[in-house]
Amino acid sequence: MADMIFYVLSDSVGETAELLGKAALSQFANQDIKIQRIPYVDDEATMVDAFNLANENNGIIAYTLVKPEFRQKMKDLSAQYNIKAIDLIGPLLEELEQHLQEKPTLQPGLVHKLDEDYYKRVEAIEFAVKYDDGRDAKGILKADLVLIGVSRTSKTPLSQFLAHKRLKVANVPIVPEVEPPEELFQVDPDKCIGLKISSEKLNHIRTERLKALGLNGSANYAKKERIQEEINYFNRVVDKIGCDTIDVSNKAVEETANVILRKLKK
Repeated sequence: MADMIFYVLSDSVGETAELLGKAALSQFANQDIKIQRIPYVDDEATMVDAFNLANENNGIIAYTLVKPEFRQKMKDLSAQYNIKAIDLIGPLLEELEQHLQEKPTLQPGLVHKLDEDYYKRVEAIEFAVKYDDGRDAKGILKADLVLIGVSRTSKTPLSQFLAHKRLKVANVPIVPEVEPPEELFQVDPDKCIGLKISSEKLNHIRTERLKALGLNGSANYAKKERIQEEINYFNRVVDKIGCDTIDVSNKAVEETANVILRKLKK
């Protein structure tokens, strides 16, 4: 067979059609076939141009057009020009519609909106890692949300959970011996939340944590006097910032996250 061109038409950027075309063509190692993408097809004239090109270049056409009228026009032109045109998405949409008992939205480019959502989530996760545990105070003013709390109040897992909701979260540990960063008092108090916990619960968590590490459960880190000192200092910092607090003493990370998301919606 003479060299040919494989034209892929799409009502969006055409990446999906091209990747599928490449995957199929890779199975034919003895053929030298070039793929040419024709994106953003939204009128009949572009379709006609594609068939004229295919006619001139011994071409074949594949398309991912979600609108039924466009798919029908491609079928009509295929018959008119006697050129093979393969509908890559129509049959799948029809089968899914029957199986799901739901009409498709028929809106071009939705897959790329989903991709955008994915990248926003990844960006938020990377942000949470970079600005975890007060590692870099510059993140405080860049964040959508700042979490503060004493050690073992689930700041890190909560930051990661909220990052999966596409929120850029920085968290800052509050320790009596360490002055909080200046940025913490510059941030909008509505974007800052203190994670409050009872001294009894914190004593239990820290004691168990020390035991898990093979350390003495009676170390200063888990002593009630030390814990109360930290909580008192935390309360002073919260008062200075003027931010809301959430009691996490008996809440799972998911519960706390839901409370925060409701607050942010308000």
